[in-house]
Amino acid sequence: MALAFVEDIRAIYRNDPAVRNIEFILYPGLWAITWHRLIHLFYEWHIPFFPRLMSQINRFLTGLEIHPGATIGKGIFVDHGAGVVIGETAVIGNNCVLFHNVTLGGTGKHHGKRHPTVGNDVFIGTGAVLLGPIHVGDHVKIGANSFVVMRDIPSDCTVAGTPAKIIKRDGVFCDEDLPKTIERIEVS
Repeated sequence: MALAFVEDIRAIYRNDPAVRNIEFILYPGLWAITWHRLIHLFYEWHIPFFPRLMSQINRFLTGLEIHPGATIGKGIFVDHGAGVVIGETAVIGNNCVLFHNVTLGGTGKHHGKRHPTVGNDVFIGTGAVLLGPIHVGDHVKIGANSFVVMRDIPSDCTVAGTPAKIIKRDGVFCDEDLPKTIERIEVS
């Protein structure tokens, strides 16, 4: 947990040109993620009620709603943070950036795994909405207000629009619909 905290601080310096000195300690995204890591431990230990209560207090204090069951990697940067929602079965890899009003939510139609799995080194722009048990590959950029992304996104792509389309793949501009399925990835 201490290593993750250090990596999260490094992520702030890596991704936010406005950070100066130690003012990163005032960032609500850092506190929400840090508290979530502790709350998640209680959740994994099957302690009833307490993790949910603590996540609601965390939400009240930071403006980010992160379910205690969500799995979040190291080096996460949540810029501004207000309105971020991360569901119970969501998985976020390492070195990801999320801006405000990002939703990693469910559709209400799935059981078991209901929320997105996001790979490593993923950038999710302001207001992006990813729903359901989709998989987002590594090194993906999702543009601001890419609304209701409900299909898998292959690695090394840039996705934008409503509905979301691939606008860049492997460094080459294109205009492709998201594939129906891709080879599933596992985030470690």
